[in-house]
Amino acid sequence: MGTISRFEQAEKDIQLSSVLAILESLGLTDTRTLLFADPQERYDRRRDAVAFTGLDGGTAVSCAVSGEALEDHFGADQRDVMKAFAKHRPNIEALVRRKYLLGQTEPDGSVLLKTEDIA
Repeated sequence: MGTISRFEQAEKDIQLSSVLAILESLGLTDTRTLLFADPQERYDRRRDAVAFTGLDGGTAVSCAVSGEALEDHFGADQRDVMKAFAKHRPNIEALVRRKYLLGQTEPDGSVLLKTEDIA
């Protein structure tokens, strides 16, 4: 296998940045992201879900994971859904982020992770 010189790599970088610029100008790139900087979560008794907030840029996105999903996939029982959420939060956030980026949101724009969303 041959080595790529700095000049060849620079040429490839320029080509890639040109393609990305074209796609952006056509509106064909997705710059959305979902970050979870706020560690506050709460139990929503009405929906039987643990609710928390994500941020897409400056926009707050309401997120939740159902109690059923916590029981079925994260080892919770009805008494300790908050504990199971805290223990598995990074995995839950990754699943919620994936669902959000796939456009699988509720009619109000929130994301609810249900047991059937988890393989």
